[in-house]
Amino acid sequence: MVPWTWRFEKADGTEVSPSVEPDEFSTQGDAESWLGEYWKELLEGGVEQVRLFEDTTEIYGPMSLSEAQTA
Repeated sequence: MVPWTWRFEKADGTEVSPSVEPDEFSTQGDAESWLGEYWKELLEGGVEQVRLFEDTTEIYGPMSLSEAQTA
Protein backbone atom coordinates (compact mmCIF):
# COMPACT_ATOMS: atom_id res chain seq x y z
CA MET A 1 0.00 0.00 0.00
CA VAL A 2 1.32 3.42 -0.97
CA PRO A 3 1.54 5.98 1.85
CA TRP A 4 -0.04 9.41 1.65
CA THR A 5 1.96 12.17 3.31
CA TRP A 6 1.87 15.91 3.86
CA ARG A 7 4.81 18.24 3.35
CA PHE A 8 4.60 21.24 5.68
CA GLU A 9 6.03 24.56 4.49
CA LYS A 10 6.43 28.26 5.10
CA ALA A 11 4.87 30.54 2.45
CA ASP A 12 8.19 30.60 0.55
CA GLY A 13 8.24 26.79 0.21
CA THR A 14 10.78 26.13 2.97
CA GLU A 15 9.96 22.84 4.70
CA VAL A 16 9.13 23.12 8.42
CA SER A 17 8.35 20.62 11.16
CA PRO A 18 4.66 20.47 12.04
CA SER A 19 3.46 21.33 15.54
CA VAL A 20 1.17 18.28 15.33
CA GLU A 21 2.76 15.06 14.11
CA PRO A 22 0.65 13.41 11.41
CA ASP A 23 -0.37 9.78 11.32
CA GLU A 24 0.60 7.56 8.42
CA PHE A 25 -2.29 7.64 5.96
CA SER A 26 -3.42 4.79 3.73
CA THR A 27 -5.87 6.89 1.66
CA GLN A 28 -6.13 10.43 0.35
CA GLY A 29 -9.39 10.86 2.27
CA ASP A 30 -7.73 9.93 5.57
CA ALA A 31 -4.94 12.44 4.93
CA GLU A 32 -7.39 15.20 4.04
CA SER A 33 -9.62 14.46 7.05
CA TRP A 34 -6.60 14.71 9.36
CA LEU A 35 -5.64 18.07 7.85
CA GLY A 36 -9.22 19.29 8.25
CA GLU A 37 -9.02 18.45 11.93
CA TYR A 38 -5.59 19.96 12.66
CA TRP A 39 -5.07 22.85 10.20
CA LYS A 40 -5.59 25.54 12.87
CA GLU A 41 -2.98 24.02 15.17
CA LEU A 42 -0.58 23.64 12.26
CA LEU A 43 -1.08 27.27 11.23
CA GLU A 44 -0.56 28.47 14.82
CA GLY A 45 2.62 26.36 14.95
CA GLY A 46 4.16 28.06 11.91
CA VAL A 47 2.99 25.95 8.96
CA GLU A 48 1.68 28.29 6.26
CA GLN A 49 1.05 25.87 3.41
CA VAL A 50 0.98 22.15 2.66
CA ARG A 51 1.50 19.76 -0.23
CA LEU A 52 -0.05 16.30 -0.47
CA PHE A 53 1.99 13.38 -1.80
CA GLU A 54 1.07 9.85 -2.78
CA ASP A 55 4.38 8.10 -2.15
CA THR A 56 6.78 10.44 -4.02
CA THR A 57 4.21 11.94 -6.43
CA GLU A 58 2.85 15.38 -5.58
CA ILE A 59 -0.95 15.27 -5.86
CA TYR A 60 -1.59 18.92 -5.13
CA GLY A 61 -0.15 21.97 -3.47
CA PRO A 62 0.91 24.30 -2.30
CA MET A 63 -2.34 24.84 -0.42
CA SER A 64 -2.38 27.81 1.95
CA LEU A 65 -3.66 27.21 5.46
CA SER A 66 -4.25 30.91 6.07
CA GLU A 67 -6.78 31.02 3.22
CA ALA A 68 -8.80 28.34 5.04
CA GLN A 69 -9.11 30.78 7.93
CA THR A 70 -10.97 33.31 5.76
CA ALA A 71 -13.13 30.78 3.91
